Amino acid sequence: MASDFDLNLVRTFVLLYETRSVTAAADLLGVTQPTVSYGLGKLRRRLDDELFVRGPGGLTATSESERLYPPLRTALAKVTETLGATGEFDPGRPTRFTLGLSDLGEVTVLPLVLAELAEQAPRAGLRVRAFDLDTATDQLTRGELDAVIASPVLDSPRLRRTPLFTEGYVGMVAADHPRIRSDTPDQAALEQERHVVVEGGTGHPGPRAALTEHRLEDRIAVRVTRFATLPYVVQDSELVAIVPERVARALGRTHSVRIFRLPWPIDPVEVAAYTRHTPEGAPQRWFLDVIRTAMAKLPAL
Repeated sequence: MASDFDLNLVRTFVLLYETRSVTAAADLLGVTQPTVSYGLGKLRRRLDDELFVRGPGGLTATSESERLYPPLRTALAKVTETLGATGEFDPGRPTRFTLGLSDLGEVTVLPLVLAELAEQAPRAGLRVRAFDLDTATDQLTRGELDAVIASPVLDSPRLRRTPLFTEGYVGMVAADHPRIRSDTPDQAALEQERHVVVEGGTGHPGPRAALTEHRLEDRIAVRVTRFATLPYVVQDSELVAIVPERVARALGRTHSVRIFRLPWPIDPVEVAAYTRHTPEGAPQRWFLDVIRTAMAKLPAL
């Protein structure tokens, strides 16, 4: 069977597994939906298994598909790399990329990515979509997003994770805060203040965990959903926030806030880029290189 197994069928299988959609797989392969359906029929007959069944959220892989996907994905990636099957991307032609970012990413990451795109591909456009932890994996594998940059871990065999940088934390208060004047206030000083925290799937559990660990949970006065809200809340109040350091420094240039060192450490978080695992088209590979180059230019802390 293996000697006459069509490589296009392997591509079809891998994309059906990753996208869980005949329509999305057809779009990524550049063929019609009936072509993908025909290929799936051949695969089912060849492997004597349904492979995918329809479910409420799209196609659901059978246990046989779960078994086949890892080795076929690896084999396809090796063949693609060896033969250069994805071709080369021409940055001189008009194209558009879609990038998933959190509100923090739009503050710190987006300006660098835009600058790098302008330098390497001035005719390229960029669309930014709000990062959603629940849908990001499907959006990537269906081709709705070319890349996501985020700190929450997207743990899926359908995705490739590329670490970019680590992010530590600092405290942030209003520039004219009446009590927190030191660059390194102690625990006792923070115990006297009221705090604001960000809740939800932000990928930054450290600040909230630190307040709990250091017995400041009962000093939390305000809970918000986005880090981008913090400078507006903090600059016009006496609240204290714990913010990723690069974000805090960027906000300090545009808002009336001041940052300070925390009296205790918080484990840094790793920010990574996520792309569809395979097959990865030349534009997406090129765009990932742009992101990596841009992030290498992040100023040191």
